[in-house]
Amino acid sequence: MEHYTLRDPIDEDAKKELEAYSEFLQDLLWHRDIKNSMDAEEFLNPNYEKHTHDPFLMKNMERAVKRVLSAVKKNERIAIYSDYDCDGIPGATLLHDFFAKIEYENFTNYIPHRHEEGYGLNNNAIEKLYSDEVKLIITVDVGITCVEEVDYANSKKIDVIITDHHLPGPKLPNAFTILNPKQDGEEYPFKDLCGSGVAFKLVQALIAKGGFNLKEGWEKWLLDVAGIATIADMVPLVGENRTIAHYGLLVLRKSPRPGLMKLLRKLRMKQSELSEDDIGFMIAPRINAASRMDRPDDAFNLLRTRDEVEAGMLSDHLDKINNERKGVVAAMVKDIKKRIEKIGDGLGSVIVMGNPDWKPALLGLVANSLMDTYKRPAFLWGREGGESEGVLKGSCRSDGSVNLVLMMEEAGETLLGFGGHKHAGGFSVTNENVHHLQEVLNTAYEKTRLECGAESLIVDKKLWLDDVNWQNYKHVKALAPYGVGNPKPTFLFEDVVPFSLKQFGKVKNHLEITFKNGDKNVIAIGFFANSESYTKKVEEGKQISLIASMEKSTFRNFPELRLRIIDIC
Repeated sequence: MEHYTLRDPIDEDAKKELEAYSEFLQDLLWHRDIKNSMDAEEFLNPNYEKHTHDPFLMKNMERAVKRVLSAVKKNERIAIYSDYDCDGIPGATLLHDFFAKIEYENFTNYIPHRHEEGYGLNNNAIEKLYSDEVKLIITVDVGITCVEEVDYANSKKIDVIITDHHLPGPKLPNAFTILNPKQDGEEYPFKDLCGSGVAFKLVQALIAKGGFNLKEGWEKWLLDVAGIATIADMVPLVGENRTIAHYGLLVLRKSPRPGLMKLLRKLRMKQSELSEDDIGFMIAPRINAASRMDRPDDAFNLLRTRDEVEAGMLSDHLDKINNERKGVVAAMVKDIKKRIEKIGDGLGSVIVMGNPDWKPALLGLVANSLMDTYKRPAFLWGREGGESEGVLKGSCRSDGSVNLVLMMEEAGETLLGFGGHKHAGGFSVTNENVHHLQEVLNTAYEKTRLECGAESLIVDKKLWLDDVNWQNYKHVKALAPYGVGNPKPTFLFEDVVPFSLKQFGKVKNHLEITFKNGDKNVIAIGFFANSESYTKKVEEGKQISLIASMEKSTFRNFPELRLRIIDIC
């Protein structure tokens, strides 16, 4: 553990403001920049009515609603055109469910095939929708950079309403209208909605103006899918997103969707106890597996269907292809590790590898594994089926030693395009430039690393084993759901002595450390933690310092409070 920073203690003014809360909770709130009782109340007790904004505050919402309601009144054919990931597919589902609820039948859902059509709107899809007599396209999580494709739709007399949350390019598409909280001139109070979040705001507005005679608050049932997307898409879980995620989990724990219920039973997960981790590690990978390995419609139909038999078949299928995805990723990682062994000391500061046969959709997962193992950034490239022969696409992951966006900016014209954030990103490169990619990225890394400095692991509080108790866990849980912008609290346990060690799992790749605290045991778990970086540091009877989070395990239906290992020194 080379770099960690213990957060500063709470200041006296904030301590007085937050005196209604325990000292433990005061510290955690302070570390989330919550310094007064009003902000604390809003954060700890999200309220749907108070903490979601009027959808008509969003630029162009009135125009979008009028166009959709006009299409419904005239019985025009509407197409919901969504992205194929775990943001676009839930958004497609909530719009589908809205139209089904108001008994409007003249609509269709279109999700492009990841490998055959690629990301975003495409002219072949628009041609198909034109043949299907579509008059209005509503996008979900795509479209803000599709200038030429929207022009093509216009030439076919198809209106396009773009709902998206990605950053606009230098030129906006000439759409009928655009809903995007990040566009210029936007006065909507919250800018960080995911794609499904923007689609949910459209549904809220349509219900408000449509006179559909729906039961008040019916749209809350759509928060299960809006919540899945908000958590899975890694948008900041603060402000309105926190409210959507909070209520999304509440609805998800009661959701009557047969597909979700069948999938959860297959995965032996208790629906009534679902958490944001269950979405991130269990549900979202299976939704994303549909587009990575097969057809995205399968994930959409899992969320959409009300048929028990179809739900069972689709949950089995998505679990099966997710396991296949794991196998393919594991084989790619193994292959790359063999290459790295042959390279030896000549690997460089950045892992840069590729193969035209590799599916770009899987490369982020592979890059993440390599980054974890070798503790350095990893850039991997392959070829997408829908791309031109001269273009290669890739994914990259950073270990925190460098900001990927700054690094790719430094690479200059070698990259055809790129995007992402400091820890994860995507890029494209020509066949010609890929031969120089390793040299360029290693040079960019060294320059950017020196400018940025290494990233420290932030620790919330120093605790003792006595502090691992259900009362403190209650305070930790009160801050959930966790994600970007609201990370799980991390704690430092100094000079603790392992009583026993155990490797477990099918291939013994998980680590369990037991600490004695009087007559009680405190268990710490590290998944995929059999690497030398851990096992060399830990011996029975030898003092260590541990950085960990606190969590509740319900394995075999037995509630157990334990620590989740983050780092050891």
